[in-house]
Amino acid sequence: MSALGSAVAAEWVKVRSVRSTAITLGLFAAVALGLSWLIARSFDPGGPADDALLPVFFGLLTAQLVLVTFAVTTVGSEFSTGTIRASLAAVPSRGRLLAAKMTALGLTIAAAALIVEAAVFALVRVSIGDAAAPLTEWWTIEALLGGWIHLTLLSVFTAALTVMLRSTVVTLSVLLPVLFLSSQGLGNVDAIKPVAQYMPDQVGMVVMRMTVPGDPQFGRDYGAWTGIGILVLWTAAALLGAWWSMRRRDA
Repeated sequence: MSALGSAVAAEWVKVRSVRSTAITLGLFAAVALGLSWLIARSFDPGGPADDALLPVFFGLLTAQLVLVTFAVTTVGSEFSTGTIRASLAAVPSRGRLLAAKMTALGLTIAAAALIVEAAVFALVRVSIGDAAAPLTEWWTIEALLGGWIHLTLLSVFTAALTVMLRSTVVTLSVLLPVLFLSSQGLGNVDAIKPVAQYMPDQVGMVVMRMTVPGDPQFGRDYGAWTGIGILVLWTAAALLGAWWSMRRRDA
């Protein structure tokens, strides 16, 4: 096994051996499934076909708060407890250690997001019956694929931000109000929207059909996969910042 592979395996052991991993990911699933089921119960089948995706992504986008918290606490705990020193002693190459952490965490979140998204979609289909979004249509597949990528990349972005800030509390204090409250609530105000629509938590909305280009109130100035591309850039920038931070600062 390569040096990077060994480091990824070690980081995976850390992730899966912590009791909070199962608890937090279980809570993510419970919130997503519960909220989607509640929205599906009040779903009006008389609207456009793609409205059937609203119950799916409403639950997932609310539950992403739990997923982001998992990403932040998983990375931030090593800095708060000082165990990052032991990790650096085992893997002196800081770039390799960062790559291993982000790979192990990213794959864990990608797997959890995929399973939960599939479960939520199946639950909504059962709940609303014939009005459900057809899995044979590309726009449904595109939305589900985009939603999965959004959840995964956003979590990696927040994990990388945690490496830069080196504090779970500080990172969550920044993320929760700025990314998930301000941009969601104020992002549709005309004076703020030109900037807020490019925030990391907002750029996946088009591909998930939570909004469409041209909508006077909730529309974005970009298309579905352009939004995902913007999120890729946010994530890449955060990873570069995390790499620079680990190389320049002591443990």
